[in-house]
Amino acid sequence: MQTASATQGKQADIDVVIIGAGPSGSIAASLLHQAGKRVVVIEKQHFPRFSIGESLLPCCMQLIEEANMLDAVNAAGFQFKNGAAFRYRDQYINFDFTDKFTPGPGTTFQVERGNFDKLLADTAAEQGVEIRYGETVESVDLSADPTLSIRDEAGKLYTIEAKYLLDASGFGRVLPRLLNLEKPSNLANRSAVFTHIQDNIGDKEVDGKPFDRNKILVSVHPKNRDIWYWLIPLSEGKCSLGVVGEPHLLSGLEDNLEEMLLDMVKQEPGLNQLLSDAEVLRECALLKGYSANVSTLATDKFALLGNAGEFLDPVFSSGVTIAMQSASMAVKCIARQLNGTPVNWEQEYSIPLMRGVDTFRTYVEAWYDGRFQDVIFYDDPDNKIKQMICSILAGYAWDESNPFVNDSRKRLNLIVELCK
Repeated sequence: MQTASATQGKQADIDVVIIGAGPSGSIAASLLHQAGKRVVVIEKQHFPRFSIGESLLPCCMQLIEEANMLDAVNAAGFQFKNGAAFRYRDQYINFDFTDKFTPGPGTTFQVERGNFDKLLADTAAEQGVEIRYGETVESVDLSADPTLSIRDEAGKLYTIEAKYLLDASGFGRVLPRLLNLEKPSNLANRSAVFTHIQDNIGDKEVDGKPFDRNKILVSVHPKNRDIWYWLIPLSEGKCSLGVVGEPHLLSGLEDNLEEMLLDMVKQEPGLNQLLSDAEVLRECALLKGYSANVSTLATDKFALLGNAGEFLDPVFSSGVTIAMQSASMAVKCIARQLNGTPVNWEQEYSIPLMRGVDTFRTYVEAWYDGRFQDVIFYDDPDNKIKQMICSILAGYAWDESNPFVNDSRKRLNLIVELCK
């Protein structure tokens, strides 16, 4: 790997600089390298590093395959996933992602993101991508070709110039911060408290049903439907556990997040029963005000990928899918532009990407106002409609042949009325 000391001064032979080596950065780097472009990835941290967003969606698998990383992911021993389960009081509903409207993979994995992200980055590096770890982007100049000022691990500054710039920095949101692109989200401010546990669930049952380790379990608080929990089975008998709610609903024990989380678990009888023997494995963390938006997603000089552009909410595990989808879509535009074809970034990247994001947004908003919860827990669902909704929950939010994607708000409102 080339060191920072060997890169002092501008490097005009680089096609694309990518900020961040997470899923969107690694996928984009791999795809660009396959297209014959020279890519350098700047990553602030060293991998593996902890991150949330452990429950992948099946749609991710076709994007992983596009980047020639599928064999590595399949061989890694991650927890198999074939659907999602929802529980509210004594109601339990599951969605089988293989029984969906949209063609494509119906299964995926639930992953410890530290290991998963490192696997993708290592696979990209094995393909020939250059990744520089422990380096921080200090400033960006877009007056000509994108030029970045970067501080290496020794504290030295150097500059790097490229023909295009991708921000895959996730919650770091490097370009929105440096270029003043931040814009308030239209979603309510919420917080999440989370950790990893050794779940020790064994053969425990809830409402006479054994715990299905092949599905994420989303539980709704029995007295306040604005509060929900995730339980994501991982390999080796572990789970990711989290609770989400507006800040005032999770207040009072901010100085002891573990006590707060465990107290919230006790308030949901089914979850409390499953986790009666659980052991907390890592310090609990708090993520505040995570929903974010930007004024500009892309220009002829830069594009924002995944969470660097917009993050909605963790409820349907859409974050990694949006990240990978944005990487694939952006790379196709970059390749054309670098090959001399003009690209309308608004029409060819931002608008098409946001069609899927806005589909997810429809269901996130309806989850919190209760309408989508009413649909999910309806006791006599139409199978064809359930398959269409299942496709969205499986990540196929860009399939406009699905009526619940093509006209998401109108279709959802119609089903809400029918459920009433």
